[in-house]
Amino acid sequence: MNLGIIAHNSKKVLIEDFCIAYKNILAKHEVYATGTTGRRIEEATSLHVHKFLAGSIGGDKQFMEMVERQDLDMVILFYNPVMTDPAEPDIMSIVKRCDQYNIPVATNIATAELLILGLARGDLDWRLNLK
Repeated sequence: MNLGIIAHNSKKVLIEDFCIAYKNILAKHEVYATGTTGRRIEEATSLHVHKFLAGSIGGDKQFMEMVERQDLDMVILFYNPVMTDPAEPDIMSIVKRCDQYNIPVATNIATAELLILGLARGDLDWRLNLK
């Protein structure tokens, strides 16, 4: 399956830790991420990550296009809900698109852990029937 990952700057360490913890599950799937997040995941885990541009320079748009084509099966986006920064990816637009196309999305570590463990159990295999 294709997994999309985005993390705001203040959440980069958290996404690295998450990917280290679940590296064995992530390794069985294709991982897509915005530029800096993808590079940091690769450095922390040695996993191959398909990288878009940095979110602030269009990577969030590239990410959203993949959502609209339904080419992502799950999205994890860690963001800081108390911080609004126009240089950060547009999280709400991505969440709305995921909802529109029935793509499971997690915006915090608790939900991300549920999704990744569900992915490992096969709970998201229904996504394969859409292709």
